Amino acid sequence: MHSIVRACIVMLSFLAILPVWSLDHPVNAYAKWQNGPPSDPGYFPIAVWLQSPNNAARYKAAGINLYVGLWKGPIDEQLAALKKAGMQVICSQNKTGLAHRLDQTIVGWMHGDEPDNAQPVTDPQTGKRTYGPPIPPQKIVDDYHKLAANDPTRPILLNLGQGVANDEWKGRGIWGKPEDYLTYVKGCDIVSYDVYPVAGIRKADGENYLWYVAKGVDRLRQWSEGQKIIWNCIECTHISDVEHKATPHQVRAEVWMSIIHGSTGIIYFVHEFEPKFNEHALLDDADMLASVTTTNQQIHKFAPILNSRTLDGKVTVKTSNENVPVDVMVKQGENARYIFAVGMRNAQTDATFFLQDHAADAKVEVVDENRTLEINDGQFQDQFAPYDVHVYKIDIK
Repeated sequence: MHSIVRACIVMLSFLAILPVWSLDHPVNAYAKWQNGPPSDPGYFPIAVWLQSPNNAARYKAAGINLYVGLWKGPIDEQLAALKKAGMQVICSQNKTGLAHRLDQTIVGWMHGDEPDNAQPVTDPQTGKRTYGPPIPPQKIVDDYHKLAANDPTRPILLNLGQGVANDEWKGRGIWGKPEDYLTYVKGCDIVSYDVYPVAGIRKADGENYLWYVAKGVDRLRQWSEGQKIIWNCIECTHISDVEHKATPHQVRAEVWMSIIHGSTGIIYFVHEFEPKFNEHALLDDADMLASVTTTNQQIHKFAPILNSRTLDGKVTVKTSNENVPVDVMVKQGENARYIFAVGMRNAQTDATFFLQDHAADAKVEVVDENRTLEINDGQFQDQFAPYDVHVYKIDIK
């Protein structure tokens, strides 16, 4: 017992002499897995869902560093193409995948998609296809343990459906219950989900519901009690709605809403099913691709900051339009504090940022916008058009 006490005293003394900034030094949540995603603390996963490996180089040029899912795979040819392109993947744990245990191309395993939705069933007598209950949550947990036992060196990803955020979603049928999610989230190391407010929630005014993205991230954090890595999927095509598609500006807002609320990985859903099927519709949309590329580049630039500890309570925001909140996430590097901010509704507002502490002569740089703002009496102001995103940098002397 005395030796334990002495060890604790030594450890506390060591922590006391560490520089303050080291407490905010970026960490990497994937370092615990020997063959998982890169252990670099500046790594931020930006993925694309279920794409042909033949397009990996084009996605890599757009700032994508990960594939999630392989159609009817993995097979050797898919893995060889990804390896040639320098693209890593999270995929199903089939016989081929397990045969590539030593291949760093595979950095994680995954469950089947959206087990929380009603599952297709086929009548063995008539061949008629209908829908039955979601996959039982406990089965996901049991399968998780089997996957991890087969290979404990890689994380397991579970992607859930829009019921995580959309309480009106009927895709779970009569069987799914909200409390099921408390068990689903136990069946993975990385829990993700998808909701596509503009093109996927079946509302004529879906552009007014971008905040669903953040709502779902908040719920996953709550349900998992902060014990799981949280990712989420982002829309960027028509998907199956020929009349509606998020704009590049709205997609950028969805990405930053996710990150500001605690998502540490982004997965773009780039398929389009109407008016015709296009697996890689993002690559054929020049404006959207350019915007997504710029957003991805900015995330990679900030990755070490994004992976550092969030500073709660350091900044509060008051908006001129009380119906348009501006949500923030505060991070600190070695020489500067960063405020990531996003307008959460489809309307304009002015925002006043109240700083808990700052240097008396500090100025606010609006990153990548070529402008600065003045701090007066511990506060500064800025304008937000609908769904604007701003990143503020305040130097620390």
